[in-house]
Amino acid sequence: MMGRRDRKHEHDSERVLDVDASMQGSMVFKDPVNLKINGRFEGNLNTKGSLMIGENAVVNADITGDSIVIAGKVNGNIHALKDLKMISPACVVGDVKTPLLSIAEGAVFDGNCRMLSKSSSEHHSHKHNMMTPDELAKYLEVDAALIAEWVNTGKLPGVKEGDGWKFDRMKIDEWVASEKIK
Repeated sequence: MMGRRDRKHEHDSERVLDVDASMQGSMVFKDPVNLKINGRFEGNLNTKGSLMIGENAVVNADITGDSIVIAGKVNGNIHALKDLKMISPACVVGDVKTPLLSIAEGAVFDGNCRMLSKSSSEHHSHKHNMMTPDELAKYLEVDAALIAEWVNTGKLPGVKEGDGWKFDRMKIDEWVASEKIK
């Protein structure tokens, strides 16, 4: 038994808390925990790690957490920092803010959704995804003259803006994957 206990301490970040009771108030977890709620909860919930709202759970709370999976009933706003999954028979009423959302068939969502990138929405906005030929040369680690050659031969996907060219990082990444630049 002693060996098992030692291994458990090595995985402190994988603490599991399974709540199958009726609770009211604010729950705040500053350290990562795998929290599963199967009963009733009312108030505010702020977690780090994984949060699972079980199929029989009824939660009337605003929720903030890293990775959230909902199978029960939630009435409140949800802010998932990494991802949010609603699985059948989930019923969520409230506004959602998350970079990654998955709603399975049979789950119900009634509210507004705002999807932002994980760390900085500005870096992934369309405007910031556009690169100049010099930025693209640095990004691809090639000479700027080669970028000009690829643009002039129509080999490289780009958009003509005024006197210069702009390149969408996502399209460039797709192009690199399909072209296999040598």
